[in-house]
Amino acid sequence: MTHTRTELPPDALALDGGILHYTQAGAGAPLLLIHGSLCDYRYWRWQIPALAEHYHVLAASLRGCWPEPGAHPQAGYRIQAQAQDLIGLLRAQPGGQTAHIVGHSRGAQVAMSLATQAPELCRSLTLADPAFRFDDEPEAAPFYTRTIEQLRAGDIDGALQGFIDTVNGEDTWRRMVGWFKDMARDNAVTLMSQILEANLAVRRQDAAALACPLLLVGGANSPAKYGTRQDRLQQLVPQAQRVRIALAAHGMNLANPRAFNRAILQFAATADARQPAAAPLR
Repeated sequence: MTHTRTELPPDALALDGGILHYTQAGAGAPLLLIHGSLCDYRYWRWQIPALAEHYHVLAASLRGCWPEPGAHPQAGYRIQAQAQDLIGLLRAQPGGQTAHIVGHSRGAQVAMSLATQAPELCRSLTLADPAFRFDDEPEAAPFYTRTIEQLRAGDIDGALQGFIDTVNGEDTWRRMVGWFKDMARDNAVTLMSQILEANLAVRRQDAAALACPLLLVGGANSPAKYGTRQDRLQQLVPQAQRVRIALAAHGMNLANPRAFNRAILQFAATADARQPAAAPLR
């Protein structure tokens, strides 16, 4: 699919200890997009214009990511802290409305943390290819230990190739478009912090206690580990809806943006139908 380049106007919010960089578009109820590893708000370039036709879209670069990655490892690059940043962003929005929350990959764990810490903010929750373990599962060696060694040795592209090909399929890095490679290079250093929380678990009771509607999205060609996470979540939240994005692996929103955007909009509309007026924050 051919796309024209989409410029994303920058914005910023001052928070305790730093600045949260984000972009926004559209009007109406908030819809927050949370990126995963090696990414920033530019990851959502094919989602923001389409979703902004119906919602006030907010896409943040998690603290520690481009445009101000800083030196890593760093204390602020933690799931719980980044979720707190996003809670601050939502509370700063005018109108006092609950938000649709969408998290991809590592961003899905940030989204879970947000929904757990501030359930009153969540109108709906979408988790796309979540990868987190649950608290009843054993810790495992991070798959990207070799990646960290390559980064320390200065082999940035070699490190990124190994990471991206593992999460999305063999030869993905070589075939990726230039803007995505540039974004990944801009955020490569964040893996130095990310590996410190590689085994951070989600509590089963927190997942089971989710009160907002839940959508689980998977790429039809994603590695099997992402499907097992969705299976566990489906067991814990039987009422959750589930969608597979055809012709796509882990980077489903880029490989098949039309199908991904449609799934998000249809689910959000269903959640809105349950709550006809955007609920004010308490």
